[in-house]
Parts: sequence; C-alpha cells; structure tokens
Amino acid sequence: MSEQRLRVFLVDDHGMFRAGVRAELGAHVDVVGEAATVAQAISMIGSVVPDVVLLDVHMPDGGGRAVLDAVRKTQPQVRFLALSVSDAAEDVIGLIRAGARGYVTKTISPDDLVDAIRRVADGDAVFSPRLAGFVLDAFAARPDAPVADPELDQLTNREREVLRLLARGYAYKEIAKELFISIKTVETHVSNVLRKLQMSNRYELSRWAADRRLV
Repeated sequence: MSEQRLRVFLVDDHGMFRAGVRAELGAHVDVVGEAATVAQAISMIGSVVPDVVLLDVHMPDGGGRAVLDAVRKTQPQVRFLALSVSDAAEDVIGLIRAGARGYVTKTISPDDLVDAIRRVADGDAVFSPRLAGFVLDAFAARPDAPVADPELDQLTNREREVLRLLARGYAYKEIAKELFISIKTVETHVSNVLRKLQMSNRYELSRWAADRRLV
C-alpha cells in the first residue's frame, strides 16, 4: 500500500491547521476531504472511505473518540492516526484502546507525518517517541482492563485537557493560547469541572489532578 498514493481525510476543528497540513501533505498523498465537526466527519468519511484518517483528539462536540467509534462500526477498514496537541497518557491510551493505529503530536515534522501515515496504512502502529511508553506500560500492566475512574469519566476530553494545564500552573490566557480556544471558553470548562467534581477553586483541582497523575 505504501507504494500507492494514499487517500487521507483530515479531522480538526481549526481551519488554519487543516490548511497547513493539507499544504504539507499534498505532494505526497491525496487529501480527499476534511471536517471540522464530529457529525461532519462521520458523514464525509462514510462517503469517501479514505485509507487513513488524521484525527484530532479534542474537539468541541465530542472529539476524535466519537468519530472513531462511529466510523469503525460501518467502515472497519479505515485506519486512524491521532494527531493532537495533547500528550497525556489517558488520551493516548484511550484512542489506542478504541482502535486508532497510531498517535503523534502536532509538533511532528511534515516528513515524519507522511512516514507515519504510510506506516499506519501498511498496518504498523506509530507513536511519537515519548508516547510509546504510555501504551507499552498500560497494556503490559493491564492488558485486558481499561483504567476506571468514575470521577474522571465525568469529564469530557476538552475538560481534562484544560484541567491538566490548569494543574501545571497555566493561566487562563495561556490555556486559551495552548488549546486555540477563547479565554471565556476556558472559564466555562473550568466552571464545568468544578461543578462536576464538587470543588470550589483551582487549587483543589490541581491537587485532585496531581493525585491522579494527570499533570
């Protein structure tokens, strides 16, 4: 398959990022479609049936996991490569358990991304170097059982990412810049997390996140 011109679909809620990836990949693969929302991605992937889907993990309306779960039910031959700003262990492990063939961060070089796409299309598993350890540790320690945490499971992927950055000491403005969202959206996510976890301030959240090694 690596000798053919692969058909790739992009899923990311940031138009400028999609345009940049499309420009970098255009000489090497055929970008057959792109989507900014979960619903749009599910519909379009079902129509074009690409070889590989480049999948953002965190999106406002459900995220990459929702796309992967839906598409695999009807198009199991489509392979998924997560491409995310997040390098959190639970994001990596969650997507791989759901069926993604690889997970790389958005700091990856264009050449390495093309190589990763080709390898995933060929059936290999591909990870950014430091992320592979998360997967090996998780599956070696508990090969059959996912990590269960009822409190953490209440949170959406985006809320977890905001929580993680908050616990690392990021200001709201810095979180907004890191995740390409508005400060108001950050405030909304923090309020939701406080409500769901029944806490009153960011310091309690930071301790809670540190106890679960989310930081």
